[in-house]
Amino acid sequence: MSLEQTRLYLGTGQHRCFDSQGREIPCDGQRQDGAIQAGQTVSAPRFVVDGELVSDRLTGLQWPMQADLFLYPLRWDEALDAVAEANAAGLAGADDWRVPNRRELRSLIDHSRRKPVLPKDHPFTGVHLGWYWTSTTAAIAPAYAWYVHLAGGRMFFGKKTEFSLLWPVRGQLARLPRTGQTQCFDVQGEVIDCRESAQDAALQQGLPWPEVRFEPFEDGILDRLTGLVWRRQAFEGGKLVDWSEALELAADLAEASGRAWRLPNINELESLVDASQSRPALPEDHPFSGIQEAYWSSTTSGFETDWAYALYLHKGAVGVGWKKSREFAVWCVRDREAGITSR
Repeated sequence: MSLEQTRLYLGTGQHRCFDSQGREIPCDGQRQDGAIQAGQTVSAPRFVVDGELVSDRLTGLQWPMQADLFLYPLRWDEALDAVAEANAAGLAGADDWRVPNRRELRSLIDHSRRKPVLPKDHPFTGVHLGWYWTSTTAAIAPAYAWYVHLAGGRMFFGKKTEFSLLWPVRGQLARLPRTGQTQCFDVQGEVIDCRESAQDAALQQGLPWPEVRFEPFEDGILDRLTGLVWRRQAFEGGKLVDWSEALELAADLAEASGRAWRLPNINELESLVDASQSRPALPEDHPFSGIQEAYWSSTTSGFETDWAYALYLHKGAVGVGWKKSREFAVWCVRDREAGITSR
């Protein structure tokens, strides 16, 4: 199967719809994440337990059942060293554990959930409602690395000399692309030799990107990595809007164009991120114009349903915004095969 035929992003887990006040509403006729449910999913059970290990059938990754195996928060470099020591000791009979990269760790998130933001049927124990390290350095500030908060699903970056939790992973990531990170860094943010570092850029876990990632396609730009078509102009309406206005702008574009343009879910937005870049965190040769600092997604936060997820594109971070606040931009997306639509 070619890259163009493969959706290399996961469903968010959202199956319900909400208004701007956070009240649940019927999904019929809605164009938000809970109605469209774009992205890869897998039939139940998603997780298969084998002794101390849990295999994720959606991604092909394997995790320790115990999410606090290392007991205490660690500095980023200590986390990398701890995994190396676990491999030497043959943790759970394996010697190929690693600190997950940002896409590997985010793959566990169910955006409809809270405290923890993991799928309802997950079998994990010892899940802390705090920050967990990834092996991916923040391009905007290389003395910092990306981490994910398992209470609400945010992804930001923390100073490498501070302390966060560690949840190692193993296995080949067969359904998600690489992060784009190409260099390795120490805790001061200085570039180092990637050999034996076990950082994201050294391991390059995930499917490789096509040599030419973006190309013109009909009325938009095709991302050959995901099969999604994006508007070339990444500032729909030319103004910052609240969440309901964002959904309306996408609906207006769909009606005017006869194409099924929509507000992207948070995983569709995050799929654009190149973790080697910042300001914006897009591939260096991207063809888009009108890039803004942050964008609304169609995904309601399971933590507080009057908030929705947003992508902070200048950084590459995943956060949330209050739905009634006019603080984010709109960047519309559609499927490659999307045809005529009606509201």
